[in-house]
Amino acid sequence: MAQIKSNKAQTRKTVIAIGDGPAIPSKKDAGLFTAWRVSLVGAIAIIAFLVTFKQDPYLAILKFVPDGILITFQVTVESIILALVIGLFTGLGRISKNRIINGIASVYVEVIRGIPLLVQLFYIYFALGRVVNLPAMVSAIIAMGICYGAYMGEIFRAGIESIHKGQMEAARSLGMTNAQAMRHVILPQAFKTILPPIGNEFVALLKDSSLVSILAVSDLLRRGREFASQSFNYFETYTMVALVYLVITLFLSKIVSIMEERISVD
Repeated sequence: MAQIKSNKAQTRKTVIAIGDGPAIPSKKDAGLFTAWRVSLVGAIAIIAFLVTFKQDPYLAILKFVPDGILITFQVTVESIILALVIGLFTGLGRISKNRIINGIASVYVEVIRGIPLLVQLFYIYFALGRVVNLPAMVSAIIAMGICYGAYMGEIFRAGIESIHKGQMEAARSLGMTNAQAMRHVILPQAFKTILPPIGNEFVALLKDSSLVSILAVSDLLRRGREFASQSFNYFETYTMVALVYLVITLFLSKIVSIMEERISVD
């Protein structure tokens, strides 16, 4: 009976974390790591084969989309920075003992996470655009930052709560205020915990950035659509766009994996 209770206790502590981001390759998971290598090498090999032996139109497509790749990264990086700022304040609000601040942060998380990102993009660009005329790029960054800020808020909250309460008590015993203890003691330790999931959200956001093409932002997908509409090579264009997205995502997921490994060693 004691053994059963122990097993039940262990089961209750098990956490299944599945997000919107890609599967992160790890040498501990041989199957997934092999699949990552096969996918990356396969995608690069297919691109190389197509642009070498079927230059028309694949090489032309590859030459047409690089500026779209830069826009995709710009939108992703600026959105993730905004999401981190929003997420930090949201996470602090979620653990606040002030019921009003906690309530505002909690409502924000629930509302934003309950509305699809595409709807938020349309709302900020078209609906609010009737009141405040924002450029498409700015609207896209704000919408994605607000959307992912809700998810980042929960990541920050979980990271802060993972730090033992004794750390805060020790900092307070040294004469620090709550704000000083949070800034100098708790957040630096929590950063190691939240860095991998933040990296995962970064890759997920990069994939979701394809939605901004609907707002006429000239990202990778938008440039692909422009080429396809001019040449009518829809199959070839979207094949190349998909392969480019896949290669970028696989590279970034490996970077996140390396970050996780280094943090676990530390």
